[in-house]
Amino acid sequence: MKFFYCPRTRAARIYWLLEELGIDYDLVNIDIRAEGGVDNPDFHAASPMGKVPAIEDGDVRMAETAAIGLYLADKYSMGNLAPALDDPLRGQYLYWMVFTPAVIEPAMMEKFTGSEPNTFQNGWGSYDLMVETLEKAVEKGPWLLGERFTAADVLVALSAHFMKQFNMLPDNPAIDAYVDRCAARPAFQKLQAFEAQD
Repeated sequence: MKFFYCPRTRAARIYWLLEELGIDYDLVNIDIRAEGGVDNPDFHAASPMGKVPAIEDGDVRMAETAAIGLYLADKYSMGNLAPALDDPLRGQYLYWMVFTPAVIEPAMMEKFTGSEPNTFQNGWGSYDLMVETLEKAVEKGPWLLGERFTAADVLVALSAHFMKQFNMLPDNPAIDAYVDRCAARPAFQKLQAFEAQD
């Protein structure tokens, strides 16, 4: 598998997930900030918009964090990091797998730009509703699906970790404890050490 990666981007989520899965991959550094763009036909075949992360896994080429996360967890860890198709937790898992791009990221932009919340018009609701929903999900703990750590925790926790770093989340005991639990995982620690090298 080729994993197209750029430091300090959303690709970090997939790096962490690949480490949780423990599968072999070739990391291909892609400088998406390079003047003049990226000259890598394999990367553009996997990511037509030129965004990271992206992967090439045999004949499969794809981009977008949630899509890659769903694919990897289903193919390489169904029943472990992804509930099986007939598992009652599957619906909740799918909800949380898309929560980051569908809710957290738009809510972050609302907060960052100071936009007026409109819970009826905005598909993500509002920043405050996002925080409230996340808090309720993790306060029982230890993970989004209760006792079971999944790929959804990778996507959501890294987003929460990012927001905490940039003071975009208020102090919240439940969310803070959840982020700390995720940050203590060996695969997360490996991500942190890897990104600290750049």
